[in-house]
This record gives sequence, structure tokens and C-alpha cells, in this order.
Amino acid sequence: MKIYRTENYEEMSRKAANILAAQITWKPDSVLGLATGSTPMGMYKNLVRKYEQGDLDLTQISTVNLDDYKGLKKMDLRGYRYYMEEHFFSKVNICPEHTFIPDSMEEDSIKACADYDKVLLNLGPVDIQVLGLGHDGHIGFNEPSGSFSENTQCVDLNQATIQANKRFFEKEEDVPRQAYTMGIGTIMKAKTILLLVSGADKAEILQKVLKEDVTPEIPGTILRFHPNVILIADKDALP
Repeated sequence: MKIYRTENYEEMSRKAANILAAQITWKPDSVLGLATGSTPMGMYKNLVRKYEQGDLDLTQISTVNLDDYKGLKKMDLRGYRYYMEEHFFSKVNICPEHTFIPDSMEEDSIKACADYDKVLLNLGPVDIQVLGLGHDGHIGFNEPSGSFSENTQCVDLNQATIQANKRFFEKEEDVPRQAYTMGIGTIMKAKTILLLVSGADKAEILQKVLKEDVTPEIPGTILRFHPNVILIADKDALP
């Protein structure tokens, strides 16, 4: 694992954007695995700036997102399709038909997961998979459990995740209780994993991910078995 400690969130975001930009330049038809949430927002902002300056062309790029809530309409303001459009897709020249996110409106969980696995299989291995880290160590929506998931799954969100995400909803009761997420096995097939961690509130769990036994009870620990992980963390998360 390559570890980069930055002075602040802004530097972390710039470094992450530089890594993705280099990948896009080197391989214009790359498959990028993307994440949502507050942590990668700065990365997307920097990528948009590079595009506006004429330094990036995303017309051949394909993207696959880690996850989405089950039951939200595709362009619900709290959903991840809206997030990606708002922060990235609508601001660059990526082809909409090349962007893939689990189907939040598919009621049949088995079908939704199988359909997304087909998308991932057809695209081939992800070149760079961007990840954040949950307070309980989850990656994607892969919550702490008794085993590592292999493929796309429908998960029941635990209370810690619901609490962390309720700020995006009017009230806690509005937070969906289930989500579709790329499985741990699929994440681990990515050629490179870019793990972004920011803030003092993530320092404790990051240390567990880096130093404690590999266990599905802390899903992020599995990343230590991946041959090419790049961790970028600010000094609050990595003192």
C-alpha cells in the first residue's frame, strides 16, 4: 500500500484528481470506479477544472459507481445518480451511455444485482476504483458482517450508516434502509484502488483498517490484500 499524507482536504483532493487525470490521459478508454459522499467532492471539482482548462477528454471513458440506495428515484436529490450528475457528469464531456450506477428503482433485488454484475463483467476490470471509508470501516455499502461479499448485493444499512447519512435527508425516517452495492470481491478485482480518507473523525477507523486483523467485521481491512492500493489521507485522518 502506498500512503500519502497531505496537509489538508484540498491537497488530498488535488492529488486524487491528478492520479485519475493521469490515468485518463494514459488510457483514454479507462474504466473508472467512482464513489459518492462528501470525501470525493473536492476530487471531482479538480477534475472538472482540468477539463475546463482543456487538459482532459472523457469521451471514451466508462464509469461504474459503487452503490446507490434502493427505492429512490433515479434523479432524487438524495440519490447517487443525481450526485454524479451534479458534481461531475454534467460538467464534463463524458458520454451518458458510458456511465453506470446500480438501478435504485429495481424492486427485485436479485435482478438488480445480477444486472449490475453483467455490466461490470462486460466492461472488464476497473482500472482505478475510488473508495471512501465509513466510520465503521465499510467500503461502498458493504457493512460489517460475518463474511466478505463477492458480487453486487442488496444490503441492510446499519444504524451507524443511517446516522451518518441522515444529514442528506429531511429526517432520519427518510433515509432508505437498504442499498445496492458492488461486492468486496468485485472491488478487489480493480487494477488500482484509490482510498481517500479525510477528517479527525476517521482517524480511529483508519488505524484499524491499517493495523488490525483482516476481518469482514471491518470490511476495509481487506484492502491490505490488494496489490496496488493508494491511500491519500489528510493529517487529521492520519496524524
